[in-house]
Amino acid sequence: MKKMCLFCMSCLLLMACGCASVSVTKTAKGYFPPSDPDEVEILVTIPDRGFIELATVTTKNWSTTATAKMHNSLRAKCAPLGANAVILGSSGIDYNGYFWASGVAIRYKDKD
Repeated sequence: MKKMCLFCMSCLLLMACGCASVSVTKTAKGYFPPSDPDEVEILVTIPDRGFIELATVTTKNWSTTATAKMHNSLRAKCAPLGANAVILGSSGIDYNGYFWASGVAIRYKDKD
């Protein structure tokens, strides 16, 4: 009985935590060296400095209290492309109560 209860609790935990996702689609030509995920900015406005778009990003199924986890997942997925920032252009809460966002990963032009 204890094993069954532990199994059920594990399944529920995996279902609750395993739903969130980040999708990145590369749109830029060429290659840039990876950036440090800790240095990737999350923006909601277009920066004043010049940049190139590297990829489109979409993330969904996040708890409304997990914004920091969502941002860190975006950083981790976009850093290998050489992104300096992610601009979130739209976001909201879906009909199930989960947070979603979409935007673009960018690299500043004055960076190598």
